[in-house]
Amino acid sequence: MYQRALQGYEKALGPDHTSTLNPVNNLGVLYKFQGKLDEAEKMYQRALQGKEKAWGPDHTSTLSTVNNLGNLYANQDKLDEAEKMYQRALQGYEKALGPDHTSTLNTVHNLCNLYKSQGKLDEAEKMYQRALQGMEKAWGLDHTSTLDTVNNLGLLYKSQGKLDVAEKMYQRALQGYEKAWGPFHTSTLDTVNNFGMLYADQGKLEEAEKMYQRALQGYEKAWGPGHTSTLNTVNNLGLLHANQGKLDDAEKMYQRALQGKEKACGPDHTSTLDTVNNLGNLYVNQGKLDEAEKMYQRALQGMEKAWGPDHTSTLSTVNNLGLLYANQDKLGDAETMYRRALQGMEKAWGPDHTSTLSIVNNLGNLYANQDKLDEAEK
Repeated sequence: MYQRALQGYEKALGPDHTSTLNPVNNLGVLYKFQGKLDEAEKMYQRALQGKEKAWGPDHTSTLSTVNNLGNLYANQDKLDEAEKMYQRALQGYEKALGPDHTSTLNTVHNLCNLYKSQGKLDEAEKMYQRALQGMEKAWGLDHTSTLDTVNNLGLLYKSQGKLDVAEKMYQRALQGYEKAWGPFHTSTLDTVNNFGMLYADQGKLEEAEKMYQRALQGYEKAWGPGHTSTLNTVNNLGLLHANQGKLDDAEKMYQRALQGKEKACGPDHTSTLDTVNNLGNLYVNQGKLDEAEKMYQRALQGMEKAWGPDHTSTLSTVNNLGLLYANQDKLGDAETMYRRALQGMEKAWGPDHTSTLSIVNNLGNLYANQDKLDEAEK
């Protein structure tokens, strides 16, 4: 439909008409959703150049595409480029619409998510608090946009290890969503699913399972058994069962999630590859090391293609391969993987990020096993 609209507008109005640029931008959104990030970038860049020419660099329509480019760069793990886009959009919105306009606050919210991804949790918290205060002022305490920010604050506090505070945020969001949307609305179910992850982190595995089961039943009813939201919760149940030591149940969940994601998203989609990686972890725990290696290699090849060799998701799988090779006593291969992962994480997150330090620790264990005690101590 977008292609038909685009071709029609190009023929009738020309390639740079603002009506033509709308389906160009929409195609960018679609390609991003499909995981076709290079095609999405081309569409956004075309839309941006056209809008800058037609409307100027500070027009709100131009800024909307700038914001979309920020979202795309964030998904590509080009975090510096994403920050530049968000900052440009934010400054433009503040000038055009004011600091408390909802479009401004949406970009503030995107910056929050970016800072969280960069591990800048204090900066992220400040931005979330700004977004929350603005949303409460603009929309009210119980508006769903306000509740979205409350929910995201819960996610941030969970990342900071502030689990009690996170639980309070989730409770507020859940009660608000249930009142606004009802108990079976997908936004309500998203927060129920978040509760499941929180309870799993708190070691409250029975409560986590209840939340996941509630979310799963709701998603199956709302979206159907093959929808990606349903399958993500199936995947979460797999993680939970693995933590409970119910490895056969975990494998069934992962296999269901994998088959569904391959059908819904394709075999090389990043969401599919996440479940492939989880299956690799499960096979390691089951002692099926050859099957684990196949899963990790598939995940790695797919992530390198989708995200690039230096994306943090790619590097996490590289680290997993290092752990596997260490278990197989392939110590040279393990060291190669760890060093690749370490260099990438230091570049992406910095030397003091917890993900970086985890790999440093893995290298230390490897050197100790190789009797390289001086290197291990360092």
